[in-house]
Amino acid sequence: MIRVDGLTKTFTTGRGGQRAVIHAVRGVSFTAPDGAITALLGPNGAGKTTTLRMVSTLVKPDSGSAQVGGVDVVTNERQVRADLGVLSDARGLYTRLSARENIRYYGELRGLGGPALEERIASLAHLLEFEPLLNRRTEGFSTGEKLKVALARALVHDPKHVLLDEPTNGLDVVSARALRRMLVRLKESGKCLVFSSHVMQEVEALCERVVIIAKGQTMHEGTVEELKARTGKTSLEDAFVELAFGQGV
Repeated sequence: MIRVDGLTKTFTTGRGGQRAVIHAVRGVSFTAPDGAITALLGPNGAGKTTTLRMVSTLVKPDSGSAQVGGVDVVTNERQVRADLGVLSDARGLYTRLSARENIRYYGELRGLGGPALEERIASLAHLLEFEPLLNRRTEGFSTGEKLKVALARALVHDPKHVLLDEPTNGLDVVSARALRRMLVRLKESGKCLVFSSHVMQEVEALCERVVIIAKGQTMHEGTVEELKARTGKTSLEDAFVELAFGQGV
């Protein structure tokens, strides 16, 4: 389970008299249970990515708290990282390495090695349907191919908790469908998945819980049907617009 309580984060940009304060996250709270997919749903700039970076220990919160599997992300960074698989918005593959070498490198960083690591790589390549790509250098890979390798890299140590930042962004229909199948398999294996998105159709199709974030704050949280009932709307998109921005938008 991932539990977030009142996270805030402020950034300062510029120099001298041109400095500006950006309140990226003003108070985000939610609970993501095991064996379920929880979506952070919000417009661009809502604070979704910053929230995920705080949960993944990449950015320290100014206030509030977050726990991954009951472990605090600030006081026990290393333990949290060991139990997380993170797919960021920047795939960050080493283009001079093959897909296999990219995944193997991250597995070794996680303390894996030998035949067990090679078996894990082969299993992930089969599961994500990119076995023919394993021994090719990742330079020139399509967006979907890069995503599959990056996701395999994030899952190589079989983490209990998985964070994905807009994972279907830029994917074609076939690649997006393959990714959704993978997420369902991970959920069914008991993992806790949190992903950010602003694509209503995939949230409605995949997620047991939805957290609506706007202007850096949690506005509402619940199932898709609960959010629709709360607003009297028949579509998630209409319910989202009203809950995030108010009536009349």
